Amino acid sequence: MPTIKLDKTDRKILAILQAEGRLSNQELAERVNLSPSPCLRRIRQLEEAGVIRQYVALLDPEKIGLGLLAYVNVRLEKHSEVPGAIGRSPRADFSASVAAWPEVVACYAMTGEMDFLLRVHVEDMEHFSHFMMDTLLKHPAVLDVKSSFALQRIKDTTALPLV
Repeated sequence: MPTIKLDKTDRKILAILQAEGRLSNQELAERVNLSPSPCLRRIRQLEEAGVIRQYVALLDPEKIGLGLLAYVNVRLEKHSEVPGAIGRSPRADFSASVAAWPEVVACYAMTGEMDFLLRVHVEDMEHFSHFMMDTLLKHPAVLDVKSSFALQRIKDTTALPLV
């Protein structure tokens, strides 16, 4: 997918929206020294080009009872067929399953000795144990998992660097 050419004003709009996504078009236009119509046109172009993927409300996991953050490395069986997944590879079957697991908020296919990295938000260790034992480890394609737990949040941002 080709990258889009962003000028200084586009980058400023994006930086502001990443930090304060609920600003009105009028407020945003003032901050980037445009009138509201051209500002809105630029935002629409960025949305249509897929640069702005979506708008969301970011929740504090701890304040909604999800106090345990785990990163789970998953290694899959490479050469076995997954029972019940006719014509699909273990990788495709695992990817489809992960999409349905609410505890998994991010999943990445990885290089190296593990195949996937999962970011998992759960209430506590008991919830994590249930997720591991009753869901992840029961998946027929899973060969091995290694878990790490976040002890302290040092930096946690959704803002991308706009160099």
